[in-house]
Amino acid sequence: MRYLETLKHPIIARLSLIQLISYFGTWFSQVAIFSMIVAYGADEITIALTAAISMLPAVVLAPVIGIIIDRIDFKKLMMILLMVEISMTLGFILIDSLEYVWILMILLFIRSSASSMLFSAEMTLFPKIVKGKMLKNTNEIHSIIWSLCYASGMAVGGLATYYFGYDTAFIIDAFLYSVAVLLLLGLKLTLEKVSHTDSNWQMFKNGFHYLLSHKKILHLILLHAALGLTSFDALVTLLADFKYKEIIAVPLAIGWINAIRALALMTGPFFISKLVHKNTLHYFFLLQGLGIILWALLQFDFYISLISLFIAGFFTTTLWSYTYLLIQEETEKEYMGRIISYNDMFFMLSNVTTALFIGYAAKWGMPLQTITILLGFGFILTAFYYLWFKKNHL
Repeated sequence: MRYLETLKHPIIARLSLIQLISYFGTWFSQVAIFSMIVAYGADEITIALTAAISMLPAVVLAPVIGIIIDRIDFKKLMMILLMVEISMTLGFILIDSLEYVWILMILLFIRSSASSMLFSAEMTLFPKIVKGKMLKNTNEIHSIIWSLCYASGMAVGGLATYYFGYDTAFIIDAFLYSVAVLLLLGLKLTLEKVSHTDSNWQMFKNGFHYLLSHKKILHLILLHAALGLTSFDALVTLLADFKYKEIIAVPLAIGWINAIRALALMTGPFFISKLVHKNTLHYFFLLQGLGIILWALLQFDFYISLISLFIAGFFTTTLWSYTYLLIQEETEKEYMGRIISYNDMFFMLSNVTTALFIGYAAKWGMPLQTITILLGFGFILTAFYYLWFKKNHL
Protein backbone atom coordinates (compact mmCIF):
# COMPACT_ATOMS: atom_id res chain seq x y z
CA MET A 1 0.00 0.00 0.00
CA ARG A 2 1.43 3.36 -1.07
CA TYR A 3 1.13 6.69 0.74
CA LEU A 4 -1.25 8.07 -1.91
CA GLU A 5 -3.62 5.16 -1.34
CA THR A 6 -3.57 5.85 2.39
CA LEU A 7 -4.36 9.52 1.76
CA LYS A 8 -7.53 8.51 -0.08
CA HIS A 9 -9.03 7.81 3.34
CA PRO A 10 -11.14 10.98 3.90
CA ILE A 11 -10.33 11.37 7.61
CA ILE A 12 -6.60 10.75 7.16
CA ALA A 13 -6.56 13.17 4.21
CA ARG A 14 -8.23 16.05 6.07
CA LEU A 15 -6.27 15.54 9.28
CA SER A 16 -3.05 15.44 7.24
CA LEU A 17 -3.94 18.78 5.64
CA ILE A 18 -4.69 20.27 9.06
CA GLN A 19 -1.38 18.93 10.33
CA LEU A 20 0.45 20.38 7.34
CA ILE A 21 -0.87 23.88 8.00
CA SER A 22 -0.61 23.93 11.79
CA TYR A 23 2.84 22.31 11.95
CA PHE A 24 4.18 24.72 9.34
CA GLY A 25 3.00 27.61 11.49
CA THR A 26 4.57 26.17 14.63
CA TRP A 27 8.03 25.83 13.12
CA PHE A 28 7.65 29.11 11.26
CA SER A 29 7.41 30.94 14.59
CA GLN A 30 9.98 28.72 16.34
CA VAL A 31 12.79 30.47 14.45
CA ALA A 32 11.37 33.82 15.50
CA ILE A 33 11.29 32.78 19.18
CA PHE A 34 14.92 31.62 19.30
CA SER A 35 16.20 34.46 17.10
CA MET A 36 14.37 36.93 19.35
CA ILE A 37 15.90 35.71 22.61
CA VAL A 38 19.38 35.57 21.03
CA ALA A 39 18.94 39.17 19.86
CA TYR A 40 17.90 40.16 23.39
CA GLY A 41 21.14 38.66 24.78
CA ALA A 42 20.01 35.26 26.13
CA ASP A 43 22.76 33.05 27.55
CA GLU A 44 23.20 29.29 27.08
CA ILE A 45 20.94 28.36 30.00
CA THR A 46 18.10 30.63 28.87
CA ILE A 47 18.30 29.17 25.36
CA ALA A 48 18.27 25.62 26.75
CA LEU A 49 15.36 26.40 29.11
CA THR A 50 13.37 27.91 26.26
CA ALA A 51 13.95 24.73 24.21
CA ALA A 52 13.04 22.58 27.22
CA ILE A 53 9.89 24.50 28.22
CA SER A 54 8.20 23.66 24.93
CA MET A 55 8.67 19.96 25.67
CA LEU A 56 7.90 20.04 29.39
CA PRO A 57 4.06 19.88 29.20
CA ALA A 58 4.09 16.38 27.73
CA VAL A 59 6.17 15.31 30.73
CA VAL A 60 4.32 16.91 33.65
CA LEU A 61 0.80 16.72 32.22
CA ALA A 62 0.90 13.22 30.70
CA PRO A 63 -1.55 11.55 33.15
CA VAL A 64 -4.04 14.41 32.74
CA ILE A 65 -3.64 14.50 28.95
CA GLY A 66 -4.34 10.78 28.63
CA ILE A 67 -7.54 10.95 30.68
CA ILE A 68 -8.82 14.00 28.76
CA ILE A 69 -8.16 12.28 25.42
CA ASP A 70 -9.98 9.12 26.52
CA ARG A 71 -12.98 11.15 27.77
CA ILE A 72 -13.56 14.08 25.37
CA ASP A 73 -14.79 13.93 21.76
CA PHE A 74 -11.81 14.26 19.41
CA LYS A 75 -13.18 17.04 17.19
CA LYS A 76 -14.35 19.18 20.10
CA LEU A 77 -11.00 18.75 21.86
CA MET A 78 -9.06 19.60 18.71
CA MET A 79 -11.05 22.80 18.20
CA ILE A 80 -10.35 24.00 21.75
CA LEU A 81 -6.64 23.22 21.46
CA LEU A 82 -6.23 25.08 18.16
CA MET A 83 -7.90 28.17 19.67
CA VAL A 84 -5.49 28.04 22.61
CA GLU A 85 -2.54 27.87 20.22
CA ILE A 86 -3.80 30.93 18.34
CA SER A 87 -4.16 32.94 21.55
CA MET A 88 -0.74 32.04 22.95
CA THR A 89 1.03 32.71 19.64
CA LEU A 90 -0.40 36.22 19.44
CA GLY A 91 0.77 36.72 23.03
CA PHE A 92 4.41 36.34 21.92
CA ILE A 93 4.11 39.82 20.39
CA LEU A 94 4.12 41.24 23.94
CA ILE A 95 7.75 40.21 24.52
CA ASP A 96 10.11 43.09 23.74
CA SER A 97 13.11 42.39 26.02
CA LEU A 98 14.78 39.61 27.97
CA GLU A 99 13.18 41.06 31.09
CA TYR A 100 9.90 39.44 30.00
CA VAL A 101 11.36 36.05 29.07
CA TRP A 102 9.39 34.52 31.96
CA ILE A 103 6.15 35.61 30.23
CA LEU A 104 7.43 34.07 27.00
CA MET A 105 8.03 30.79 28.82
CA ILE A 106 4.53 30.78 30.35
CA LEU A 107 2.93 31.42 26.95
CA LEU A 108 5.17 28.81 25.36
CA PHE A 109 4.31 26.29 28.08
CA ILE A 110 0.55 26.78 27.52
CA ARG A 111 0.86 26.60 23.73
CA SER A 112 3.03 23.51 23.98
CA SER A 113 0.51 21.92 26.35
CA ALA A 114 -2.18 22.33 23.71
CA SER A 115 0.15 21.09 20.99
CA SER A 116 1.17 18.01 23.01
CA MET A 117 -2.43 17.14 23.75
CA LEU A 118 -3.39 17.58 20.10
CA PHE A 119 -0.55 15.36 18.95
CA SER A 120 -1.40 12.61 21.47
CA ALA A 121 -5.08 12.82 20.50
CA GLU A 122 -4.23 12.29 16.83
CA MET A 123 -1.91 9.36 17.55
CA THR A 124 -4.66 7.84 19.71
CA LEU A 125 -7.24 8.33 16.96
CA PHE A 126 -5.28 6.71 14.12
CA PRO A 127 -5.25 3.10 15.46
CA LYS A 128 -8.99 3.41 16.07
CA ILE A 129 -9.75 4.04 12.39
CA VAL A 130 -6.98 2.18 10.51
CA LYS A 131 -4.92 -0.97 11.10
CA GLY A 132 -1.81 -2.82 9.91
CA LYS A 133 0.00 -1.42 6.87
CA MET A 134 -2.52 1.43 6.70
CA LEU A 135 -1.59 2.47 10.25
CA LYS A 136 2.13 2.18 9.52
CA ASN A 137 1.70 4.41 6.46
CA THR A 138 -0.39 6.89 8.46
CA ASN A 139 2.35 7.18 11.10
CA GLU A 140 4.96 7.70 8.40
CA ILE A 141 2.81 10.28 6.58
CA HIS A 142 2.40 12.09 9.89
CA SER A 143 6.19 12.04 10.37
CA ILE A 144 6.85 13.17 6.80
CA ILE A 145 4.41 16.07 7.18
CA TRP A 146 6.11 17.04 10.43
CA SER A 147 9.49 16.92 8.71
CA LEU A 148 8.28 18.81 5.64
CA CYS A 149 6.85 21.53 7.86
CA TYR A 150 10.00 21.53 9.96
CA ALA A 151 12.07 22.08 6.80
CA SER A 152 9.88 24.61 5.03
CA GLY A 153 8.70 26.29 8.25
CA MET A 154 12.22 26.78 9.58
CA ALA A 155 13.59 27.95 6.23
CA VAL A 156 10.75 30.34 5.39
CA GLY A 157 10.48 31.38 9.04
CA GLY A 158 14.16 32.23 9.13
CA LEU A 159 13.82 34.40 6.01
CA ALA A 160 10.63 36.08 7.26
CA THR A 161 12.13 36.77 10.68
CA TYR A 162 15.28 38.19 9.12
CA TYR A 163 13.47 40.48 6.67
CA PHE A 164 10.16 41.32 8.45
CA GLY A 165 10.79 40.81 12.16
CA TYR A 166 9.48 38.63 14.98
CA ASP A 167 5.99 40.12 15.33
CA THR A 168 5.14 39.47 11.68
CA ALA A 169 6.18 35.84 12.06
CA PHE A 170 3.88 35.44 15.08
CA ILE A 171 0.93 37.02 13.25
CA ILE A 172 1.42 34.74 10.23
CA ASP A 173 1.58 31.76 12.59
CA ALA A 174 -1.75 32.70 14.23
CA PHE A 175 -3.34 33.08 10.78
CA LEU A 176 -2.22 29.59 9.78
CA TYR A 177 -3.76 28.11 12.94
CA SER A 178 -7.00 29.90 11.99
CA VAL A 179 -7.00 28.20 8.59
CA ALA A 180 -6.57 24.85 10.37
CA VAL A 181 -9.65 25.65 12.49
CA LEU A 182 -11.73 26.26 9.35
CA LEU A 183 -10.61 22.91 7.90
CA LEU A 184 -11.48 21.17 11.15
CA LEU A 185 -15.08 22.38 10.89
CA GLY A 186 -15.51 20.18 7.80
CA LEU A 187 -14.08 17.02 9.39
CA LYS A 188 -16.67 14.21 9.40
CA LEU A 189 -15.71 11.75 12.08
CA THR A 190 -17.88 8.98 13.50
CA LEU A 191 -16.42 6.81 16.23
CA GLU A 192 -17.92 4.25 18.52
CA LYS A 193 -18.46 6.01 21.83
CA VAL A 194 -16.38 4.44 24.59
CA SER A 195 -18.08 5.11 27.91
CA HIS A 196 -15.78 5.52 30.92
CA THR A 197 -17.74 5.26 34.16
CA ASP A 198 -14.68 5.31 36.42
CA SER A 199 -13.58 8.49 38.15
CA ASN A 200 -10.58 10.38 36.78
CA TRP A 201 -8.48 9.09 39.66
CA GLN A 202 -9.51 5.51 38.96
CA MET A 203 -8.77 5.95 35.25
CA PHE A 204 -5.34 7.25 36.17
CA LYS A 205 -4.64 4.27 38.45
CA ASN A 206 -5.93 1.77 35.88
CA GLY A 207 -3.83 3.28 33.11
CA PHE A 208 -0.70 3.36 35.27
CA HIS A 209 -1.24 -0.24 36.39
CA TYR A 210 -1.78 -1.34 32.78
CA LEU A 211 1.55 0.24 31.79
CA LEU A 212 3.50 -1.31 34.66
CA SER A 213 1.97 -4.75 34.10
CA HIS A 214 2.87 -4.79 30.39
CA LYS A 215 6.68 -4.81 30.44
CA LYS A 216 6.89 -5.16 26.66
CA ILE A 217 5.07 -1.85 26.16
CA LEU A 218 7.30 -0.19 28.75
CA HIS A 219 10.45 -1.32 26.93
CA LEU A 220 9.02 -0.14 23.60
CA ILE A 221 8.30 3.25 25.15
CA LEU A 222 11.90 3.50 26.34
CA LEU A 223 13.17 2.58 22.86
CA HIS A 224 10.96 5.27 21.31
CA ALA A 225 12.20 7.78 23.92
CA ALA A 226 15.75 7.34 22.61
CA LEU A 227 14.70 9.47 19.65
CA GLY A 228 14.64 12.39 22.09
CA LEU A 229 18.43 12.46 21.71
CA THR A 230 17.80 14.18 18.37
CA SER A 231 16.36 17.23 20.17
CA PHE A 232 18.88 19.58 18.58
CA ASP A 233 17.10 22.97 18.98
CA ALA A 234 19.43 24.26 21.70
CA LEU A 235 22.49 22.79 19.98
CA VAL A 236 21.59 24.36 16.63
CA THR A 237 20.98 27.75 18.28
CA LEU A 238 24.35 27.59 20.07
CA LEU A 239 26.13 26.57 16.86
CA ALA A 240 24.51 29.48 15.02
CA ASP A 241 25.43 31.92 17.80
CA PHE A 242 28.95 30.74 18.67
CA LYS A 243 30.32 29.22 15.45
CA TYR A 244 28.48 30.51 12.41
CA LYS A 245 27.31 34.09 13.09
CA GLU A 246 30.42 35.51 11.41
CA ILE A 247 29.46 33.58 8.26
CA ILE A 248 25.67 33.96 8.21
CA ALA A 249 23.04 35.80 10.29
CA VAL A 250 21.75 33.81 13.29
CA PRO A 251 18.09 33.54 12.05
CA LEU A 252 19.29 32.34 8.65
CA ALA A 253 21.74 29.86 10.17
CA ILE A 254 19.04 28.40 12.44
CA GLY A 255 16.60 28.26 9.55
CA TRP A 256 18.94 26.57 7.05
CA ILE A 257 20.46 24.08 9.49
CA ASN A 258 17.01 22.92 10.53
CA ALA A 259 15.76 22.97 6.95
CA ILE A 260 18.52 20.62 5.76
CA ARG A 261 17.98 18.32 8.70
CA ALA A 262 14.24 18.25 8.13
CA LEU A 263 14.74 17.57 4.42
CA ALA A 264 16.58 14.44 5.49
CA LEU A 265 13.79 13.55 7.92
CA MET A 266 11.28 13.86 5.11
CA THR A 267 13.34 11.97 2.52
CA GLY A 268 14.47 9.00 4.60
CA PRO A 269 11.17 7.04 4.79
CA PHE A 270 10.86 6.86 1.01
CA PHE A 271 14.13 4.90 0.83
CA ILE A 272 14.41 2.89 4.05
CA SER A 273 10.85 2.35 5.32
CA LYS A 274 10.57 -1.11 3.72
CA LEU A 275 13.95 -2.13 5.13
CA VAL A 276 13.07 -1.46 8.77
CA HIS A 277 11.49 -4.32 10.70
CA LYS A 278 12.01 -6.16 13.97
CA ASN A 279 15.08 -8.01 12.71
CA THR A 280 16.87 -4.95 11.31
CA LEU A 281 15.86 -2.16 13.69
CA HIS A 282 19.15 -2.26 15.65
CA TYR A 283 21.16 -1.56 12.49
CA PHE A 284 19.26 1.68 11.96
CA PHE A 285 19.75 2.80 15.56
CA LEU A 286 23.46 2.22 14.95
CA LEU A 287 23.42 4.17 11.66
CA GLN A 288 21.59 7.02 13.39
CA GLY A 289 24.34 7.25 16.00
CA LEU A 290 27.16 7.12 13.45
CA GLY A 291 25.45 9.83 11.39
CA ILE A 292 25.32 12.17 14.40
CA ILE A 293 28.99 11.50 15.20
CA LEU A 294 29.91 12.32 11.56
CA TRP A 295 28.02 15.62 11.88
CA ALA A 296 29.96 16.39 15.06
CA LEU A 297 33.31 15.85 13.32
CA LEU A 298 32.37 18.22 10.46
CA GLN A 299 30.80 21.06 12.49
CA PHE A 300 33.91 23.20 12.02
CA ASP A 301 32.63 24.25 8.57
CA PHE A 302 29.07 25.54 8.18
CA TYR A 303 28.50 24.34 4.62
CA ILE A 304 30.20 20.94 4.94
CA SER A 305 28.31 20.31 8.18
CA LEU A 306 25.02 20.65 6.30
CA ILE A 307 25.89 17.55 4.25
CA SER A 308 26.70 15.48 7.33
CA LEU A 309 23.60 16.80 9.08
CA PHE A 310 21.50 15.43 6.22
CA ILE A 311 23.02 11.99 6.86
CA ALA A 312 22.36 12.36 10.61
CA GLY A 313 18.68 13.06 9.98
CA PHE A 314 18.09 10.47 7.27
CA PHE A 315 17.11 7.62 9.63
CA THR A 316 15.23 9.53 12.35
CA THR A 317 11.71 9.66 10.91
CA THR A 318 11.54 5.95 10.15
CA LEU A 319 12.89 5.05 13.60
CA TRP A 320 10.32 7.34 15.21
CA SER A 321 7.32 6.05 13.22
CA TYR A 322 8.23 2.36 13.45
CA THR A 323 8.80 2.37 17.24
CA TYR A 324 5.51 4.28 17.60
CA LEU A 325 3.75 1.64 15.51
CA LEU A 326 5.05 -1.14 17.77
CA ILE A 327 3.54 0.63 20.79
CA GLN A 328 0.17 1.21 19.07
CA GLU A 329 -0.09 -2.42 17.98
CA GLU A 330 0.72 -3.71 21.46
CA THR A 331 -1.84 -1.50 23.31
CA GLU A 332 -5.52 -2.31 23.88
CA LYS A 333 -7.95 0.28 22.49
CA GLU A 334 -9.48 1.02 25.90
CA TYR A 335 -6.12 2.24 27.23
CA MET A 336 -4.80 3.80 24.01
CA GLY A 337 -5.10 7.46 25.06
CA ARG A 338 -3.36 6.95 28.38
CA ILE A 339 -0.56 4.76 27.00
CA ILE A 340 0.07 7.14 24.09
CA SER A 341 0.19 10.00 26.59
CA TYR A 342 2.69 8.14 28.77
CA ASN A 343 4.74 7.36 25.67
CA ASP A 344 4.82 11.04 24.76
CA MET A 345 5.77 11.81 28.38
CA PHE A 346 8.85 9.59 28.21
CA PHE A 347 9.73 10.90 24.75
CA MET A 348 9.47 14.52 25.81
CA LEU A 349 11.33 13.82 29.05
CA SER A 350 14.15 12.55 26.87
CA ASN A 351 13.89 15.74 24.78
CA VAL A 352 13.95 17.99 27.87
CA THR A 353 16.89 16.10 29.37
CA THR A 354 18.78 16.39 26.08
CA ALA A 355 18.09 20.13 25.81
CA LEU A 356 19.19 20.78 29.40
CA PHE A 357 22.29 18.60 28.97
CA ILE A 358 23.27 20.62 25.88
CA GLY A 359 22.76 23.94 27.68
CA TYR A 360 24.56 23.07 30.91
CA ALA A 361 27.38 21.17 29.20
CA ALA A 362 28.02 24.19 26.95
CA LYS A 363 27.83 26.53 29.97
CA TRP A 364 30.44 24.42 31.78
CA GLY A 365 32.81 24.64 28.82
CA MET A 366 32.27 21.33 27.02
CA PRO A 367 32.86 21.81 23.25
CA LEU A 368 29.74 21.56 21.10
CA GLN A 369 31.46 18.87 19.04
CA THR A 370 31.93 16.69 22.14
CA ILE A 371 28.30 17.21 23.15
CA THR A 372 27.16 16.06 19.71
CA ILE A 373 29.39 12.98 19.79
CA LEU A 374 27.91 11.94 23.15
CA LEU A 375 24.40 12.16 21.66
CA GLY A 376 25.53 9.89 18.83
CA PHE A 377 26.90 7.32 21.27
CA GLY A 378 23.49 7.31 22.96
CA PHE A 379 22.03 5.72 19.81
CA ILE A 380 24.80 3.11 19.66
CA LEU A 381 23.88 2.08 23.21
CA THR A 382 20.20 2.00 22.18
CA ALA A 383 21.05 -0.47 19.38
CA PHE A 384 22.47 -2.87 21.96
CA TYR A 385 19.48 -2.29 24.25
CA TYR A 386 17.14 -3.26 21.38
CA LEU A 387 19.12 -6.45 20.75
CA TRP A 388 18.65 -7.42 24.40
CA PHE A 389 14.93 -6.53 24.20
CA LYS A 390 14.43 -8.56 21.01
CA LYS A 391 16.11 -11.60 22.53
CA ASN A 392 13.99 -11.51 25.71
CA HIS A 393 10.60 -10.10 24.62
CA LEU A 394 10.06 -10.61 20.86
